[in-house]
Amino acid sequence: MTLSPFEVLIAAIERGELQPGERLQEIRLAEQFGISRTPIREALHRLETLGLAEPGPKRGLIVASLSYERLRQLFAVREGLERLAMQLAVAAASDEEIALLQDMVNTEKTLTDSKALHDHNRMFHRQIYRSTHNPYLNEMLDNLRIHLSLLRGTTYALSDRTEEAKLEHQAIVDALSRRDSEAAQEAGCLHIRNGYRARLAIVSQLER
Repeated sequence: MTLSPFEVLIAAIERGELQPGERLQEIRLAEQFGISRTPIREALHRLETLGLAEPGPKRGLIVASLSYERLRQLFAVREGLERLAMQLAVAAASDEEIALLQDMVNTEKTLTDSKALHDHNRMFHRQIYRSTHNPYLNEMLDNLRIHLSLLRGTTYALSDRTEEAKLEHQAIVDALSRRDSEAAQEAGCLHIRNGYRARLAIVSQLER
């Protein structure tokens, strides 16, 4: 499937090829991704509309950065959506989908590289969201995921957070397996809150 110019730029931001604060120059981006300037210009306008790009100190746009306040707001929304996702997954996920989540947790236990863990974490949560079988929730979570791509680094670079997150994932799957809605919601929200705490630690380190 061919990605649209907008999707190409989003993917580049998610991969870290375009970093927060980096200038988004039409000519350079067109050459880099083999896309003509007009669709690149339209994609940049869409990025700006979504708050993923912002005016730079000079003319043109730069990749947006998340302020401390926007980070807090983002995780507040993420926790709320995570609670809803757990509630829906308990009711809608098939036994096979829950078994797949357990397989993913088992695989995660063997991973040590921070980038591999980061990517695996994203796939794990995406599988939970798919298991809700709710396209509207998935659309909202996809939009949230795009904004999360503006965050620098990964909480999996923190050794304590790595082991903690693995245990949290197992707790989520255990609750889903029992079809325990309250436990699944609490496990999911705890996971997001602890992720936010770890993210604040990274922000503090970067500001030193």
